[in-house]
Amino acid sequence: QEQLVESGGGSVQAGGSLRLSCVASGGIFSINTMAWYRQAPGKQRELVATITSGSRTNYTDSVKGRFTISRTNAKRTVYLQMNSLKPEDTGVYYCHRPRSNSWGQGTQVTVSS
Repeated sequence: QEQLVESGGGSVQAGGSLRLSCVASGGIFSINTMAWYRQAPGKQRELVATITSGSRTNYTDSVKGRFTISRTNAKRTVYLQMNSLKPEDTGVYYCHRPRSNSWGQGTQVTVSS
């Protein structure tokens, strides 16, 4: 059974940093594209960043230059390094594996001004 478990969320002031982690179990991690999504209160879930099996990355415009997605296949882990955080980055962040449509339980990120 595939499972994704996120960690690393928390509360920070604007301009601060957080690093999210997502550990995957089940499946063959190294061949899977992985993604981070987020959902702000009252808004739809949105794609934040993706990383392919070959470590090609893509970001939504609002986080380019501030967020970095990366992966360590040996640890079956994908990361989201978030720098220069803004209040509009607040939300629940979810790890996602599109191939199996698997989702983690989410981790809360709160950025105060």
